[in-house]
Amino acid sequence: MTTETSTAIPPTEPIPVLLERPRWRATFDSLRVFNYRLYVISQVLSNTSGWMQKIATDWLVNELTHNVALVGVTVFLQFAPVLLFGVWGGVIADRVDKRRLMMVTQSTTALLCAVLGALTIAGVVEVWQVWGVAFLLGMVAVIEGPARSAFVNEMVGHRRLRNAISLNASIFHLGGLLGPAISGVLIVLVGSGWSISVNAVAAIVVVVTLGCMRVRELLPSPRANRSKGQIREGVKYVIGKPTIFWPMVMLAFVSTFGMTLPVLLVAFADNVYQTGAAGYGLYSSAAAVGALTGAVLSTRRMNVRLRTIMFAAGLFGLALVLAGNSPWEPLFLVFLVGIGVTRLLFATGAESIVQLSTNRAIRGRVMSLYSMVMLGGQALGGPISGAIADRFGVQAAMTIAGVVPAVAAIVIAIVLARSGRLALRIRIRRSGRFVAIEQRGRAA
Repeated sequence: MTTETSTAIPPTEPIPVLLERPRWRATFDSLRVFNYRLYVISQVLSNTSGWMQKIATDWLVNELTHNVALVGVTVFLQFAPVLLFGVWGGVIADRVDKRRLMMVTQSTTALLCAVLGALTIAGVVEVWQVWGVAFLLGMVAVIEGPARSAFVNEMVGHRRLRNAISLNASIFHLGGLLGPAISGVLIVLVGSGWSISVNAVAAIVVVVTLGCMRVRELLPSPRANRSKGQIREGVKYVIGKPTIFWPMVMLAFVSTFGMTLPVLLVAFADNVYQTGAAGYGLYSSAAAVGALTGAVLSTRRMNVRLRTIMFAAGLFGLALVLAGNSPWEPLFLVFLVGIGVTRLLFATGAESIVQLSTNRAIRGRVMSLYSMVMLGGQALGGPISGAIADRFGVQAAMTIAGVVPAVAAIVIAIVLARSGRLALRIRIRRSGRFVAIEQRGRAA
């Protein structure tokens, strides 16, 4: 766990392991930290308003063009900067004060959303303006994403990092439940411009909360000096650590095939169960409820290991296969909840072990690569899933979306077992463990 790729980077702190399962009251352990409480308040508002702004922007382009393909262009412009420049965002995050950097990026977000909201409310907005703001917000995300991931550790410390990551996932999916619903109501009542403007106000709240933090209580990461080869150093660091490399490999399969669920749910609502927009909303909510449940359950983990991450990815793939072949809509909803739970158990476990295995001096670059894998997989997965659905049907597409991550999880688990000289031993005893994973040399 402590082998590094560069002598300039100090050893990584050991991954904390709990000796007993956390009590339920420890679910919100990170909230005992004053700075993190401020951060959570701002993130609840920011995530909810961010979802509102995304829904309103997509709807606005649809109103202006009446062309779904052009709505897809808007989504692409939001992701493209991260795919093209994401790793440089990590380099910047490692060099500067992350709290101040986030204050600058959130101020920029407030300005961009305020301008787009004002143009929309005034009725003079044009598509090229929406696309321009979408691309600029994507550029902001290039810098802010790695900084935000690394800044969590500076607020809560190494011991509470896993808990904070799980709570962040809960906040994100809570926003995913509330934001679209609130945005839909606002769009009907007063138009898209106000939903976009709300995100500007939320960004200002984030800037204020960051400014109100107790700076002396932060645990600042050592800053990387400007030098050549820092991106290459980050890539070598990732490849050299199994606890970072293998979760990212598994993430590539999950994000490419398993995170295209919204595309498939539209087809299930239209073509399989004929439930229309109302059914699509119900299916999305079922998956989001499962995701929120999985995020809360992840706070009760005693430890994070590669095998538990692969196990969660395998269960996620199995849930997708079962949902794709479900003959009954209520059963389909149950499997959607299972998809949400297992996906979040995988996602929080993978991000936790990657962050805990990464030295703080290089964490910005590592998390930028992590984001590129996740977003790049989703960008590629949408067209792939769509093509499979068109050629073989949506049920076959969801089955394939589950089979590929499940097989990948099994193969990676076998590779890890062989490289670690591990063996599965089954013993028939009256007491003690019946199944154990041991080193082959010690099995005798």
